[in-house]
Amino acid sequence: METRAERLSPLPENVVGVSVVRRKWNGICVDVNEIRSSGPTQHPLFLESHTRLSALLEEVGSPCEPRLRENKPCEIGYVPRQLNLMPAGMPLWGYSANSRMVRDAVLLFDLPTLGERLGQALSPDDLGAPRLRFADDRLWTLVRLLADVVEDDDPTTQLYGDGLTAAIFAALGSRRGRGPLTRKGLAPWQLRRVLDFLESRLPERVELSALAALVDLSQAHFSRAFKASTGMAPYQWQLQARLKRAQTLLLTTPASLEQVAEATGFADAVHFGKAFRRAHGATPAMWRRDRKR
Repeated sequence: METRAERLSPLPENVVGVSVVRRKWNGICVDVNEIRSSGPTQHPLFLESHTRLSALLEEVGSPCEPRLRENKPCEIGYVPRQLNLMPAGMPLWGYSANSRMVRDAVLLFDLPTLGERLGQALSPDDLGAPRLRFADDRLWTLVRLLADVVEDDDPTTQLYGDGLTAAIFAALGSRRGRGPLTRKGLAPWQLRRVLDFLESRLPERVELSALAALVDLSQAHFSRAFKASTGMAPYQWQLQARLKRAQTLLLTTPASLEQVAEATGFADAVHFGKAFRRAHGATPAMWRRDRKR
């Protein structure tokens, strides 16, 4: 599937640069687009073959405007942190009188895959009409958090993104009268099976779908039940377990910080140090030194 950068070639008038980063979670393809311009711009936003949700993350210059037709202004007034929900088969245009930079995130939904994985039906009929420039702070925040980790290769990011995509899909469903399920924890055998699996895979990347399948639950149901049982989301538990393993290595081995970082799945000692300090209030070196006096 081509990105917006690939489709916008040659560049439209006054568009001086387009960049896209892409990642997939859970049947949702996430594109983070940045378009730089030098004056009035108007161009198709493409990806119309998919149901898609876009969130305006940042803009410099005149506000950008979503248009259903190339030369017909949007009838809805400007909304900060605007969201646009478009059904498959409907094109969308972007316009700005004097844009300098626009950064947005576009989520492309594979509805059959999502319905199967998340146990929540959201059919094309539910999305039969476009919704332009609507505001939903919770939904926008979830999309922004997802956009922030598109380029993060840390193993925990897989579970983190899986959880965010499940929450976004659930939020879209709840807007259509589907309330959340009751919060009930995992059975003891279910929790033990999941934790054993997570521990055996440290520090590898684990998908939420694999954890949910262990106990025959949808991802959305599993995420709620796991948090009800442990007090934390699956990605938080995995990160905490990696940091606990790092503590053991710091205390019981002469391994360098680089070696501990590699053994626990962090990109490097700097990344490891930041995560460790956020969790424990001290750098790994200070924490090790204080406990070996």
